[in-house]
Amino acid sequence: MTDATHLSEAAEAAEATETTAPTAPTAAAEAAEATEATEATEATGTLEYAYAVVREADIPRTALEPVRGVAGEPVRAVRHLGLAVLTGPVPAADFDAEPLRARLEDLAWLEGVARAHQRVVDTAGADTCVIPVRMATVCRGEDGLRRMLATGRDRFTAALDRLEGRVEWGVKVYAASVPAEEPPAEPSAAASGRDYLRRRSAQRRASEQRWEHTEEGARRVHETLTALAEGARLHSPQDVRLSGEAARNVLNAAYLVPGEDSEVFAERVGELAGRESGLRLELTGPWAPYSFVAAEGNERAEP
Repeated sequence: MTDATHLSEAAEAAEATETTAPTAPTAAAEAAEATEATEATEATGTLEYAYAVVREADIPRTALEPVRGVAGEPVRAVRHLGLAVLTGPVPAADFDAEPLRARLEDLAWLEGVARAHQRVVDTAGADTCVIPVRMATVCRGEDGLRRMLATGRDRFTAALDRLEGRVEWGVKVYAASVPAEEPPAEPSAAASGRDYLRRRSAQRRASEQRWEHTEEGARRVHETLTALAEGARLHSPQDVRLSGEAARNVLNAAYLVPGEDSEVFAERVGELAGRESGLRLELTGPWAPYSFVAAEGNERAEP
């Protein structure tokens, strides 16, 4: 199951590398930084795309055998210091600094990369604890990957310890559709201007009350689910270009839940969906804990 919002969330996961390209919303601000990082590394060597970090003892070899990465490449593990990074070679024509700068503006290309990135991470995460790496993270050769692991070793190890046995669930709350308001009739001989303004004021108040009810319901949902989770993260409302949803997104949240508690959490979401009138709830997951890796403020590793 693929979730459009989660694609953008996956793209904001942990970064620790020589060349990092952010997702489209932050591309303009960070493109120059990514380019400088690339130019600071050696100009030779294969470009290696990093998907996730795992413990060396937990490499999911069998699960990854049929999986292909963002360039259709097989995915392998590069080991160092008790850790391993899941990686695959990618073409410089797409992933070196200058072409990548242009690609950052291509939402269709970014979506394809995000889907492939997520597929690798979620496949690995089904068998072991993984620390997702930011989408479009590229290193110069295996030496660059090993430097990434060495620089981020303490942080990666701490995250693996903290997230072991946990999964991420996504919950979105949308305002349920309401009947379209009839356009107000213009004042006529039978209706004074005062009557017309009174009707318009009543319509505005009714609309405001509907949105207040919707937002209060979303707050109740979030508070209830937060109490069931070990952690929660609020994301920006869903971009309609990704979701295709016409309804207003009033809550877009991620919850960190122990794997053994997932069934209870999902059931609770179903109960809330039936209880909160005027709201539509959408549950996605379980995912690797993208949101909770990024939330810890992973700094960029030095080359």
